[in-house]
Amino acid sequence: MADFSIDDIRAGVAAGVIDERQAASMIAIANQRLGYRQNMGAEDEPFELFKGFSEIFVTVGLGILYGGFMAVAMLVGNPLIVMVLSAAITVALAYYFTLKRRMILPSIALAIVFAGSVGGLAVFSILDVEAEAPNGYHFLATAIIGAIAMLGYFWKFRVPFAMFLFGLFGAGIAFSIAGIIAPESIFASAFIGNADGVFDISRNPTMAYTMLIFGIFAFLGGMSFDLRDPYRISRLSACGFWLHILAAPAIVNVVALSLLNLDGTMGYGLAAAALVVIALVALVIDRRSFLTAGITYIGIILAWALDSGSGDDWSIAVTLLVMGAFITALGTWWVQLRAVIMRALPNFPLKNILPPYQEAA
Repeated sequence: MADFSIDDIRAGVAAGVIDERQAASMIAIANQRLGYRQNMGAEDEPFELFKGFSEIFVTVGLGILYGGFMAVAMLVGNPLIVMVLSAAITVALAYYFTLKRRMILPSIALAIVFAGSVGGLAVFSILDVEAEAPNGYHFLATAIIGAIAMLGYFWKFRVPFAMFLFGLFGAGIAFSIAGIIAPESIFASAFIGNADGVFDISRNPTMAYTMLIFGIFAFLGGMSFDLRDPYRISRLSACGFWLHILAAPAIVNVVALSLLNLDGTMGYGLAAAALVVIALVALVIDRRSFLTAGITYIGIILAWALDSGSGDDWSIAVTLLVMGAFITALGTWWVQLRAVIMRALPNFPLKNILPPYQEAA
């Protein structure tokens, strides 16, 4: 009899023979017996946008179909009816392509359309009732309605990308709250030629703190999924991935820009220290997204350290070479470096339920 592989277990989940919890338990047992890292096909976080070209083909078809629907809907002339029909059709299609066919890319496309439909429905409904120019409260209500709708969509269809869309609506909630508390923060610095100021705590504290809090909540949400799937074989890990994609820029942008905007060497030194901490966090939780979000700032600090502020071509070239070598080396030996760090850290409550590292050296 041929060896039974993890792909066979995943196929059993897709066919409905076993559920994800049972699959996770089976794979965890196998990994504990043989060593998870020894059996990994690749030293990377699992990430899948589509299973084959058929999914791309179906998604293109859905896009054309939806374009035709919108063309017909425009003739109706009633945006509320258009959005209601759009959401209803999307849900009907999701029952087939998501629940029955279990297609990844079409499910992502349908989730996007549903989010847009619900958001549009909320906007047109609120503006129609209020009959006035939109303000911060209108945006807040729209974001809340969208967030609730995407939670319901995720509960029904279990599409991991729906958590990313839920997080976007969450960012909209944070943005709206900042605008209500300090209306000037929406337009301060970000839209008058200083885009970095919107995340600078010293120059735009309301917006910066609000987005930092949002990033922390998104990070905690991502960790809640990760800790329930340390071996990263189910959709829980994919849900965590999408939330970390939102959390990393929100946290890194606020922290790094606020420190870099401090005058002198101290600002660059503190920003470099913060990025080291962020890199350590990324290694500990085994999520590369946090460090990816900080790559731009690593380049800025390297350029400063190499005194490339004068625009010297050699300094810019050396900066790119050093940063490229650093990122390439870190990506190449990520697993080994993580194992060293995790072994060096003292025991803490979550250490034994984070992704395994014992065999990663």
